[in-house]
Amino acid sequence: MKASLLQMTSGIDPSANARVIAEGVARAAAEGSAMLFTPEMSGLLDGNRERARSNVVAEADDRVLAATREAAAKHGVWVHLGSLAVLGESGKFLNRGFVIDGTGEIRASYDKLHLFDVDLPTGESWRESNTYCPGERAIVVDTPIGRLGLAICYDMRFPDLFRALSDAGATALSVPAAFTRPTGQAHWHLLLRARAVEAAAFVIAAAQTGVHEDGRATYGHSLVIDPWGEILLDMGEEAGLGSAEIDPARVEDVRSRVPVLRHRRPIPPVETFA
Repeated sequence: MKASLLQMTSGIDPSANARVIAEGVARAAAEGSAMLFTPEMSGLLDGNRERARSNVVAEADDRVLAATREAAAKHGVWVHLGSLAVLGESGKFLNRGFVIDGTGEIRASYDKLHLFDVDLPTGESWRESNTYCPGERAIVVDTPIGRLGLAICYDMRFPDLFRALSDAGATALSVPAAFTRPTGQAHWHLLLRARAVEAAAFVIAAAQTGVHEDGRATYGHSLVIDPWGEILLDMGEEAGLGSAEIDPARVEDVRSRVPVLRHRRPIPPVETFA
């Protein structure tokens, strides 16, 4: 089963980003892919929160979501729309991903659980919690490439989430991202390969890349990693479409050789000694 990844340099105009996604859906269909994966913040990447606010609307009114659903239905391709900024009932934003089937219906949505509040050695400072609310649910959904567990970017640093997803039957894990370059160079490949090996599952990570209209720079290197930790696709730093084969039999093969899921045990309380 072929999966395609759309590596993007999303900007501050949702309509322009929607066109890129729709073109990616058409190209994925032409290449015979069953499913397309897009990055975190596919519809809008804008660090200017006041300017972004004019483009962030409720899910029902989001033009990027509507355009993606239309393209999925037109071409009969499933899409994991990595995430959009949508307006929540509290007035804060939600970082929400969507799984859309080949008829354009939304099969599942997921709100990013872990918010990125950090000060980097480069001087970059990020406070997602100033604008975003965290999610409250972990999600798995059946798709053409298998049972898919959903995560977004910073979530990859929290292995308990991926344990829960694989315990719920996930054989593939989607981690759309807009990773900064310093953290990407240090940890992107390392963490994603670890998540694949721990869960004995495919990891599919569509990423933002390049220098964006708001001035930030993202790492790129969209990846597909197999359950043994082998990298099947690394898209480097260029925006565009890449594809890899997802073989469900590979999951069963790896899990039979190293049956980590069957060997998991509840962790007892930690004892401390002075």
